[in-house]
Amino acid sequence: MAHTNGRRTSRRDIYLKLRQMVLTLELAPGAALSENELAASMGVSRTPVRESLILLAQEGLVQVFPKIGSFVSRVDPAQVADAQFLREAVELASLDDLPGDLDAALVEELRDNLKRQRHADLDLEEFFTLDEAFHHGLMRLSGHGNVWTTVAAAKGHLDRARRLGLHENESPAVFAAQHHEILDAVVGGDVPLARTAMRTHLRAVFQDIERIRAHSPELFAAGASTVPVRRNVVVWE
Repeated sequence: MAHTNGRRTSRRDIYLKLRQMVLTLELAPGAALSENELAASMGVSRTPVRESLILLAQEGLVQVFPKIGSFVSRVDPAQVADAQFLREAVELASLDDLPGDLDAALVEELRDNLKRQRHADLDLEEFFTLDEAFHHGLMRLSGHGNVWTTVAAAKGHLDRARRLGLHENESPAVFAAQHHEILDAVVGGDVPLARTAMRTHLRAVFQDIERIRAHSPELFAAGASTVPVRRNVVVWE
């Protein structure tokens, strides 16, 4: 039984590793996936890699085309919009449930998070992690921290678009400043201002998508019927 549990843990670890590689753009949108190469690079057999790709396909992060191969899904603006709709609805609703007396320790934790966001030597993935922790912290402040797990599971395409946006901007400072504005409004008891600032902040991803798609359309899904074609190399049509 222990051996079986170990195998299950191993398979989940591989799934989580591959999912993270997709979300962080280490495996780029549209990239061809080789089970053999992935298995070799991770030091495992093909079976857990294949199982992981199936799970990722169910999430819409991988596409499998019979007789052609498996590919990282290109970022789907429609799925980004759906995830953004869900996230915005949940986060704005949580602001309406903020208690009159805020948890001082949690407010201090959020302020410390914002200080770290300002570090000049922060790389984009570190900023992304702090960004996630900040938004989760705001939901914890309202008593709805457990809902974050559901939101996080639904925003794979959105998170890739957000990371593309971070790479597109010269600095994440603009996003850090928006976080400051939101927290200041929350601590000041101005929920309408916090809601307006949050909505503007969350919707910035749509502007990033349009800018990126103008110079890198290959990163985005063009339509449900788009299928890669295997010639000497794999191309998308």
